[in-house]
Amino acid sequence: MRLLTFSLTLLSLLLSGAAFSHDGIPDISPASLHHQGFNGLLLDVRSAEEYSAGHVPGALNIPHSEINSHLASLGSTQQPILVYCRSGRRAGIALSQLSELGFSQLYHLDGDMQAWQSDALPVAK
Repeated sequence: MRLLTFSLTLLSLLLSGAAFSHDGIPDISPASLHHQGFNGLLLDVRSAEEYSAGHVPGALNIPHSEINSHLASLGSTQQPILVYCRSGRRAGIALSQLSELGFSQLYHLDGDMQAWQSDALPVAK
C-alpha cells in the first residue's frame, strides 16, 4: 500500500509540473532575479513559439534541443548562465548538456516561466 501511495504521489507531482532537482545547480528565485538582476546570460530553452509569446526580459532563446549547435552564442564556459523553460524539464536537460560541455557557472530560475508569470513579473514579447 505504501508503494502505491508513493507512486501515485510521485506521478501527481510529475504531472503537475513540480520543480525538478538539477544536480546541485543553485536556484535563483523570480523575485531575486527581478529585483537584483543577473550578471550573466539569461537562457530561455523553450521553443521559439513559446519565447515569442512571452519571456523574461533580456533572455536569449535557444531551444534545449539546439544547445550544441549554438555554442558560439553562449560565450565563455566561465560566463554565468541562468537557464529556464516552462516548468523545469527542458531546463534540466539543458543544464546537464551545458555542464557536460564544461560550463561551470550554471543557475536555474526556480519555478521557471510558470513561477515568473504567477508572480506577475514583467514579460517581454
